[in-house]
Amino acid sequence: MLQAIVWGVVQGITEFLPISSDGHLVLVPAFLNIEQPDLAITAVLHLGTLVAVIAYFRSDLRNLFRFRSDPAARRMLALMAIGTIPAFAALLVEDEVARLQQSVTATAIFLMLTGVVMLIASRFPKGTRTVDQARPIDAARIGIAQVLAILPGLSCSGMTISTGMGLGFGQVEAARFSFLLSIPAVAGAGLLELGKLTGGVGVPASTWVGVAVAAITGYLAIALLLRLLARFGLVGFAIYCLLVGALALVVL
Repeated sequence: MLQAIVWGVVQGITEFLPISSDGHLVLVPAFLNIEQPDLAITAVLHLGTLVAVIAYFRSDLRNLFRFRSDPAARRMLALMAIGTIPAFAALLVEDEVARLQQSVTATAIFLMLTGVVMLIASRFPKGTRTVDQARPIDAARIGIAQVLAILPGLSCSGMTISTGMGLGFGQVEAARFSFLLSIPAVAGAGLLELGKLTGGVGVPASTWVGVAVAAITGYLAIALLLRLLARFGLVGFAIYCLLVGALALVVL
C-alpha cells in the first residue's frame, strides 16, 4: 500500500510538471533500490492524472458538449482527434518501450534530452497565440511530440509545451493546449492497460489507492505548473532534468 501511495505521488507530480513521470518511475526506484512498477501499472496510474486534467479543465471540456450548436466546440474536438492520431504509433513499439523502461541509463539520457529541448524552447521569442487560434497542423505536431514522449525520460508535458512554444503559443496557452490534446490518448492507454491488468480477477486495491493519490497530486501539479510557467518559464525544469539525469548516469 505504501509503495502504491509513493507511485501515485510520483506520477501525479511528475506527469504535469515537465520532468517526466515515466522517467521518475524508473529512476526513483533505482535510487531507493526498490522494484519499479511495470508498464501496465504505470499506464493505469495515468488514469489518476487523467481525472486531474479533466477536473482542472472541466470548463473547457464542458464547452465541448455544445458541439452541435457551437462551431468552436466542433473545431476543438477535431483538433483533439487530430492530435490523438499519432498516438496509435505507440502500439507498434510497446515491447521496445517496455525494454527501455528497464534501462536506467537510457532513461537518464532521455531525461537530459528533455532538459535540452526545454532550454532551446525557452530561447524562443515569447509567443502570443492562444488555443482558439490553433490549427490542425499545430495539433498534429503536438501529437507527434506527445507520442515521442512514450520513451521513459522524455517528458510528455515538456515536449508538447516546448513544441507549442515553438509554434508561437504563449507558455500557459501551450500547456493548456497540450493537456487538452493529451486527454484521449491518456484515456485510451490507461483503459487498455487496465484491461490487461485485471486479467479477469480485478485490480488490486493498492493500485486504486495509487490512482486516487495521482489524481489529487496531479490536480495540484497542474495549478502549480501554470503559475510557474507564467512567472519563470521552463528554464528551472530544464536545469532539474539535466541535473537529475546526470546524477543518475554517475551514481546508478
